[in-house]
Amino acid sequence: MASAACIPPAPAPGEAAGLRERARGALLGLAVGDALGAPAENMKPSEIRARWGRITGYVTDRPAGTDDTEYAIFSGLLLARYGATLTPAHVETAWHEWIADREEGPFRGAGFSERGTLENLRRGLAAPISAQHRHAWSDGLAMRAAPHGVFAAGRPAEAARLAAVDGSVSHDGEGIYGGQAVAAGVAAAMAGAAPVAVVASALAVVPDDSWTARCLRRAMTAAHRGERAVRSAVVIGGYPWTDLAPEAVALAFGAYAAADGDFTDAVLTAVNMGRDADTTAAVAGALAGATHGVAAIPAAWAAAIGPARGTCLPAIAGHHVLEVADLLTDAARGGAGAADTLRSAAGAADTARGAAGTPDTALGAAGAPDADGLPARTPGATGAGPVLPGDRAAPCRSVGVIVPGEHPAVAEVWP
Repeated sequence: MASAACIPPAPAPGEAAGLRERARGALLGLAVGDALGAPAENMKPSEIRARWGRITGYVTDRPAGTDDTEYAIFSGLLLARYGATLTPAHVETAWHEWIADREEGPFRGAGFSERGTLENLRRGLAAPISAQHRHAWSDGLAMRAAPHGVFAAGRPAEAARLAAVDGSVSHDGEGIYGGQAVAAGVAAAMAGAAPVAVVASALAVVPDDSWTARCLRRAMTAAHRGERAVRSAVVIGGYPWTDLAPEAVALAFGAYAAADGDFTDAVLTAVNMGRDADTTAAVAGALAGATHGVAAIPAAWAAAIGPARGTCLPAIAGHHVLEVADLLTDAARGGAGAADTLRSAAGAADTARGAAGTPDTALGAAGAPDADGLPARTPGATGAGPVLPGDRAAPCRSVGVIVPGEHPAVAEVWP
């Protein structure tokens, strides 16, 4: 593993204001990257060029985050409630109460790993058996891992531990490693680490011989030659799915390294490489946003990010990534008052969005929070902490599982 000497120390207690700005940068950066990359998801660079030329901003009239943003909010709210005491039982209970046990109708979004997890939970399986499905290696944990790095700023190993706890319900093996790499990288960036140390921190928490580590090293070797070289070094040629955690995480870190941490360049590099572009741009945006803070995000991009619409997770509709960033910052500092601002999961969207589905006066024209730093509260929300389900253990029984083997990396020719 990489040398621990590369990992920056935890921020000093007096750096709260700076940490808040970095936390907001990380999670707003994730949401911006997600919204920028969503239209290019599963596309090749040649297809992106044929349709839009080079993407340099939003290409839809109403840009919005996808499951990446909504699941990151979900994980962030859970972490704000339990902090370092988070357990697989807490995560499993939240999956049941907020997702699996709700009347969902037609599946509303998310990827194969979420689908497999929900099927297992509904069959009565508990973690870690619930994570044993065909897509346990997907980037579904990586896309929601940034909040762990925000909470454990300057402590990459702790961020990686929390990501593994979160992922125990839905992922295994390389899927866990991808989430740990993202969490550790964001934690290092939150402490002001240079991009090279951010990457070293990610490598330090995953096994040297893992597929994830090998992809990360290939991306770093190619980063100085730009996005085409990174993509060719990492992408699994001929494989039909683009949500492989080792590939997506390496593309995101490669975009971040190629841009030397610059927010705009990192996110646009990730978007224009295609593949799982919403996730790669979300991760690159979280890393660069944590590195430089919320001020590094172009105002026009930030203004488009409103409260979550609940397209994928109806339970978190109305929650804003900036709200979650502030909650995590306060939770990490032991602040007891932060939780008073959380709305009830049910009905939050009614006050956070207007009739047209846009943010109300709680968010200004620029998409920034109101005077108290958070979107408006739903009347009646309690001050007992983030509104999360109570603990409930799920029964467990053993079943046969299908666990994919490691896929060899094959360089894909840039079209």
